Amino acid sequence: MGYYLTDGIYPNWATFIQGFSRPQLETERLFANRQALVRKDVERAFVVLQARFAILRQPSLAYDEDILGDIMKACIIIHNVIVEDERDMYVRADVLRRYYEEDLSSLTATVNNGEPFEFQTGQPFSINALLGRIIALRSSQTHHSLKEDLIEHNWQKYGGNNH
Repeated sequence: MGYYLTDGIYPNWATFIQGFSRPQLETERLFANRQALVRKDVERAFVVLQARFAILRQPSLAYDEDILGDIMKACIIIHNVIVEDERDMYVRADVLRRYYEEDLSSLTATVNNGEPFEFQTGQPFSINALLGRIIALRSSQTHHSLKEDLIEHNWQKYGGNNH
């Protein structure tokens, strides 16, 4: 299940993962620090996009969610095209290019032990399916379970002697 990194004002739904305002355990401290860093990265990226594209600086209440998604994707794609086009003008572009190529070659991660990743798209088949999805997304129990799993995964990857 996908999730959004949020602050404490959001409800405890399965798709919202908040940090800790007063972490007590070492795993909670690590999670809170990493969650805050990632949230700041996303916020900075959005500020960069807003500085470049006026459409992102304007109120968007008149747009449908699908249109907003398409606008964001288009701005990100255009931004990436501009960055790629201007890359040769950067100081030490050869060093940046080498790191970029190394990053591309290291992207060999698999999901679910090599099993194909599948997800449903489109509208639910029935009202019962829609209600089931809403209940699952708003489940506080699922929220806590997923958050604990994420904290444990974060600790396994970055905690103790790993960071």
